[in-house]
Amino acid sequence: MSRLLVSLRSVTPEDAAHLAEVWGDVIRRAGPEDQVADMEAVIAMVLDSDDQRIVVAEYDGEFAGAVHLERTTMSALNLEPVVRALSPHVLVAHRRRGVGTALMEAAVAWAEELGIAHVATAAVAGSRDANRFMARIALGPYAVLRVATTHAVRGRLSAHRRPAAAGGRQLTQVLAARRSLRRSRAGAEG
Repeated sequence: MSRLLVSLRSVTPEDAAHLAEVWGDVIRRAGPEDQVADMEAVIAMVLDSDDQRIVVAEYDGEFAGAVHLERTTMSALNLEPVVRALSPHVLVAHRRRGVGTALMEAAVAWAEELGIAHVATAAVAGSRDANRFMARIALGPYAVLRVATTHAVRGRLSAHRRPAAAGGRQLTQVLAARRSLRRSRAGAEG
């Protein structure tokens, strides 16, 4: 019954504030005005592209969620065509009413229309509900996307560099050599 209250439509420039709200956890961390401006820029790019869409879901006439769809390839190395459903998000007040299912059905319908055999998506790693939903509708893990600041990665890479041996072996190498020597002596005596 609640499925009848869900309707889908293409994004319009007036949806920018709603998109900034629903995608707040995945867009650039900035002030609300900047986030809305970012969404206005994204909407303009999508409306000017044949390879991208944003589908908006409304529940009983109210904005309920959205998904960004893109015709692309599995990866830069795997050129298998895919429709990527990026950030299918539903506002908390409208969850468990078929909105997420309707958004993913839009992704599948567009893939079928384009003759593309695969649909891919990404869910925030910490979102248990989103990941369980994706698993329920047959979307299994393909890759893990890990992200960190450039500064953090540089710091860890520097920490992983082996320091130059300062005039001798490192302690672990010395201890391992001593253990080997003891074993060989014990084997020769016994």
